[in-house]
Amino acid sequence: QHGSYIMNSKDLRAVEYVNDLVEMGVHSLKIEGRTKSDYYIARTAQVYRRAIDDAVAGKPFNTELLNELNGMANRGFTPGFLQRHTPQDLQNYERSHSEGEHILVGQLTGTANNNSVYEVAVKNGFSIGDNLLLMTPKGNYPFQLARMESLKDEAMIRAPGSGYQVKIQTPVAIDEQDIPYCFLIKEAAVRKVA
Repeated sequence: QHGSYIMNSKDLRAVEYVNDLVEMGVHSLKIEGRTKSDYYIARTAQVYRRAIDDAVAGKPFNTELLNELNGMANRGFTPGFLQRHTPQDLQNYERSHSEGEHILVGQLTGTANNNSVYEVAVKNGFSIGDNLLLMTPKGNYPFQLARMESLKDEAMIRAPGSGYQVKIQTPVAIDEQDIPYCFLIKEAAVRKVA
C-alpha cells in the first residue's frame, strides 16, 4: 500500500542479552549513534549502563529497561546476529519512519539565574502542566512543568516548537559544565513489554 522500504533496517537492541554477554567474558560494548540524536545516544547509553551494572552485580535483567528503549523513536528492534531469526525480522517493511512514545522537547542551553531556572532550546512543543523528565549526566528527574517564560520574562502557556527558546525552573540545580548535556523529555504512557 505504501511501497516497500527495502533498506530500512530495524534498530539493533541487545540490552536483554547483556547478562549473557558478561557471562561469556565480553568486556566492552559500543552504542552506535551515526544517524541518531544526542538525546537518543545519551538515553540509550544510560539504559545499557544500568544493564551492565546489574549484570556485573549478578542481578537478573530488569525488563523495565526494554520499556525505556521502546519509548524512544525507533524503527522497530532486532537482536541482529545475537539470535537466529528469519530475514524479515531484520527489516521494517511496513513504515519508513521512526515511532516512539517519549518525545524530546528541549535541550538546556544556559542559566537564566541562580534559582534553578534555565534557558531551553525548544525541539518540540510542550505546555504548562505537562509531565516532563529532565535527563542529566547525573540522573533523571521527573517533574510537572508549573511555569514557563520567554527570554523576555513574559509568562507563556505553551512552547510551540522548534526555533523557540524559553526559560523554565528545573527540579534540581545543574552544574554549569553539564548544561549542554541536559534534555527535556515529554513523558507519555509507557508501553509494556509482554
